[in-house]
Amino acid sequence: MRKLIVKLFVLAVVVLALLAGAIAWVVQTPIGMRHEQVDFTISPGSSMRSAAREIAAAGAELQPWILILLGKWMRVDTSIKAGSYEITRGITPLELLNKLTRGDVTQSELVFIEGWTFRQMRARLDAHPDLRHDTAGLPEAEVMRLIGAPESTAEGLFFPDTYFFAKRSSDVDLLTRAYRAMQHHLLREWQARAADLPYANAYQALTMASIIEKETGHPDDRPLVAGVFVNRLRQGMLLQTDPTVIYGLGESFDGNLRKRDLLADTPYNTYTRPGLPPTPIALPGLASLRAALHPPATEALYFVARGDGSSHFSPTLDEHNRAVRRFQKGGKP
Repeated sequence: MRKLIVKLFVLAVVVLALLAGAIAWVVQTPIGMRHEQVDFTISPGSSMRSAAREIAAAGAELQPWILILLGKWMRVDTSIKAGSYEITRGITPLELLNKLTRGDVTQSELVFIEGWTFRQMRARLDAHPDLRHDTAGLPEAEVMRLIGAPESTAEGLFFPDTYFFAKRSSDVDLLTRAYRAMQHHLLREWQARAADLPYANAYQALTMASIIEKETGHPDDRPLVAGVFVNRLRQGMLLQTDPTVIYGLGESFDGNLRKRDLLADTPYNTYTRPGLPPTPIALPGLASLRAALHPPATEALYFVARGDGSSHFSPTLDEHNRAVRRFQKGGKP
């Protein structure tokens, strides 16, 4: 009897060793793939079974039961992370499971550029192949509602930056992040603003920052451009800034700003209307926000482009006119 028990014990050990070896071989053997690289997306709330089927359907020659049993054995079958993944030849089931539980998702990126309008932003969003385009064709007010913003006009309310995201993410999520980033920067700069600025609220400061962004060809000029416009607002002078006129012309602008355009009244024509325009005209960067809210003390009321990207600043109209003749009309000061 004792010999039988010993034999059974030895047999059980051998069977378990063989089974463990077989399992180790299965989980360490590279997964066959129909292509060099396989991309797949795991939806939120997916089970290990549905994830395994998704991976197999994408082109990995993986038996779903392998991943399911391995997940249960490692007690991580409910720990997989949603997102977009990328695997290449040579990956094993164990490495794949670790990738899924770590949330080692692939990322794409999109850049919003300082000075872009919301229309340009949407064009870039709609053209990005790695985004899910849930806002495509929606009215602007509906887009703002989807991201939880109280404003109905979107212009200028998104922070220009590089945004990374998992492939197949919704454009709503990306816009929400960019909106919250702008709110964060704007609130911080507004709370630390200089005293006695001629803005009724932070939104007006954002509008000023967008004008500074469009008016500045050289980064070092931003503070002085801000100083000029703040001086003009304080003195009740017209801002007379071309970018607002161009924005008001919309898609009808052909690249050539004419005298008749400066005389054509629109809500954004700062040659015909006092004060700031009703909304921002572009995405301002952080440097423009800071310039708008921390303008330097200056007597300048005018500036003109020198032709090299920088500007010449003048405290009087006579000096400004001489600078215009010198830098834009080829004359002498």
